Amino acid sequence: MDVYSNGNVKNLETASTTVQIDDSDFLRLLDRPRPISIERNRSFEEKSFNELSSTLSPLLFHRNVEKNSFHIFDLLDHTFSPVRSSLNTPRSNHCFEPHPVFTDAWEALRRSLVYFRGQPVGTIAAIDHSSDELNYDQVFVRDFVPSALAFLMNGEPEIVKNFILKTLRLQSWEKKVDQFKLGEGVMPASFKVFHDPVRNYETLIADFGESAIGRVAPVDSGFWWIILLRAYTKSTGDSSLAEMPECQRGMRLILSLCLSEGFDTYPTLLCADGCCMIDRRMGVYGYPIEIQALFFMALRCALLLLKQDDKGKEFVELISKRLHALSYHMQSYFWLDIKQLNDIYRYKTEEYSHTAVNKFNVMPDSLPDWVFDFMPSRGGYFIGNVSPAKMDFRWFCLGNCVAILSSLATPEQSSAIMDLIESRWQELVGEMPLKICYPAFESHEWRIVTGCDPKNTRWSYHNGGSWPVLIWLLTAACIKTGRPQIARRAIELAESRLLKDNWPEYYDGKLGRYIGKQARKFQTWSIAGYLVAKMMLDDPSHLGMISLEEDKQLKPLFKRSLSWSH
Repeated sequence: MDVYSNGNVKNLETASTTVQIDDSDFLRLLDRPRPISIERNRSFEEKSFNELSSTLSPLLFHRNVEKNSFHIFDLLDHTFSPVRSSLNTPRSNHCFEPHPVFTDAWEALRRSLVYFRGQPVGTIAAIDHSSDELNYDQVFVRDFVPSALAFLMNGEPEIVKNFILKTLRLQSWEKKVDQFKLGEGVMPASFKVFHDPVRNYETLIADFGESAIGRVAPVDSGFWWIILLRAYTKSTGDSSLAEMPECQRGMRLILSLCLSEGFDTYPTLLCADGCCMIDRRMGVYGYPIEIQALFFMALRCALLLLKQDDKGKEFVELISKRLHALSYHMQSYFWLDIKQLNDIYRYKTEEYSHTAVNKFNVMPDSLPDWVFDFMPSRGGYFIGNVSPAKMDFRWFCLGNCVAILSSLATPEQSSAIMDLIESRWQELVGEMPLKICYPAFESHEWRIVTGCDPKNTRWSYHNGGSWPVLIWLLTAACIKTGRPQIARRAIELAESRLLKDNWPEYYDGKLGRYIGKQARKFQTWSIAGYLVAKMMLDDPSHLGMISLEEDKQLKPLFKRSLSWSH
């Protein structure tokens, strides 16, 4: 038994790590063993996970209930091998002893559960009693996503369903910042459970940005909510939640905010600083890659979830048109490889006509020196921002990984992003995965861009800090692109430190060597991010709930320069 952060007591027991088959199935499979065909000219590391999964099929698991022990029967050798098992560990497709860090992570994740009127509705941001709580005692929408995926992968969808419905209910509240009313579709950044001891009654208190640093509404919350609804539907096979009139209306309200007509000349979304994971002033105002990639993915998920009724059809048409324009814009103007970098370096300025090459009038002298050394001969990435006379050439991990998972990136671009990560491992991963962005602002540039923010000093927090939560996104991207060895290497780095460092929120330094100077310990999404990465690597079929295959209809009529053509 354990006492959770809001005073509720729940049992920590989880399902044991077994895969059981009955005797008849076992004997039938014995009679018809399936041979394994392994190509000798390719290592296991080089194979895609779909190929690797197929090689595990001849291993069957048999449980001795009385002794609570397990044996693997190899259909090729017709031999039994004993394997130890651990009680009270999460469900798994394999019955091997879990890594100690994995076991501790599950216990920590369950301690973070937040209950509302007896039902689990989310996970608290952090349980660090050594620091002031501030808003770390709340359930954040973006923070809960890796926790939700972990529970879905472990066959526990109820908490995810509760979270989806509770945040949907909060969306319907009237939202005001000072005297200004926010759009009806805005989802909360976070919420907390307030217990009235006098009336012995619980209520939810939501923050839509009115209490946040900078008073900025969370643009990403609505996108993550739609993505999570699709993950729940894909994982459980239950479409009834998404088909509820309330969920359909919630999606339409979010989409109305994003698809409304205005003065925009681009299909991308114009955003303020601090509207996403980077929730402080960090020069991401404009058209940040994180928001554009999440926007694209949410649109594709909504296309799969919306009903084809009178209300839904209108949005389906709007989404289809926007997806075509958005994919072309992002793949054409946000993509950077060595050929495109050289083209920008040679740009003419002050062009005026439809035939202009330098469409955004970017000044070649504004190219930062570091980008020439950072760009490998093979590889590329989506840059941080593109707007009139401005290109932010920084690398942002979340946006590029989501671009791969949503298929905003073409298969060739996805491979080029992974090539970049491998080529620039020291810069982007170092000693603790992963850099939220690269490089960091320093000196005069730091003072101008961040406003002398003491939390975002160079190589710290959002300014080039290393965030363990991002490992789940990297792992998903690695599996999708057939590069599991990259994810395995990153996970091993994380396992060497996270537990003994008490699951910090972020790490500081160029290599991510030091625990962040203001990092909270027992940060829930650091815990959940590791769990999701580990479970996806163990069972790559989990990738399906968070990945979308390429839509051939969204391919542009022509492509700009790409690294793989050189």
